[in-house]
Amino acid sequence: MRTYLKLWLTALFWAGAFVAGKHVSEHLGPFAIAFLRFGLASLLLLAMVRWKYGVLPRLDRGQIVVVLLLGATGVFAYNAMFFKALSLIEAGRASVVVATSPAFIAIGSAVFFKERLGWVRSLGVLLSVFGAAVVVSRGNLREVLAGGVGLGEALILGCVLSWSAYSLIGKTVMRSLSPLVAVSYSVAIGSLALFVGACIEGLGRSAREATALDWLAIVYMAVFATVVGFVWFYEGVRQIGPTRASLCINFVPVFAVLLAFLLLGEPLTVSLALGAALVLSGTYLTSSA
Repeated sequence: MRTYLKLWLTALFWAGAFVAGKHVSEHLGPFAIAFLRFGLASLLLLAMVRWKYGVLPRLDRGQIVVVLLLGATGVFAYNAMFFKALSLIEAGRASVVVATSPAFIAIGSAVFFKERLGWVRSLGVLLSVFGAAVVVSRGNLREVLAGGVGLGEALILGCVLSWSAYSLIGKTVMRSLSPLVAVSYSVAIGSLALFVGACIEGLGRSAREATALDWLAIVYMAVFATVVGFVWFYEGVRQIGPTRASLCINFVPVFAVLLAFLLLGEPLTVSLALGAALVLSGTYLTSSA
């Protein structure tokens, strides 16, 4: 019961990151937000690695290359696009589109790792993609077919592709590194890359202009949505297995839509509800098959 409670809280923390990110993206640039979040998170994660192993484990040449790729895709590219997208579109809509990641990971696994999809997972992929199209087009699928997708929608789709790449690359490195080490090092590397972008963007000015609520949102994303969420999710994977753990996390878009409605006043539209239902159903099929 305690494990499930932690997983539901993790889903809530990750959903809250969309709301917190939406708030702070209206005041700070995407690189500044991402660096402040992951710079703090990397310090905490590396401290946890040092506490657990006594030292920071050394990587061989192959592991260094893979960890660099993890940092470039899952931390740098994902978050630069994520926070820019949140400055352009609603947090609830963004969360539903991001929730299609398992479908794209399943496709990538079939292409690159020759994993069998099967008809159930294939149906899940189709439902997820169709649901995302409904959300992105606000119910007008002709817009998607005609290429009428805005920059915010395009960026959040880029987040999905970046996270899918991160997850597929992670399948190789997790064979030789623990999840904690792999994530901690990739977050640290991604933070260094984000620091360069944040400096070009005007990090000092952003830090001075940030309000107390902005800093609270950044600390929340670093501590709860990144460090605590990561630790609890992998504890859940170890305790009850990846399939059942992932099923709890699949409710992130549901929590995000509700939080965005309650805290940001974002509307609950028919297209959003329908798209979320399709994506949730598709993700369930993709994850449980």
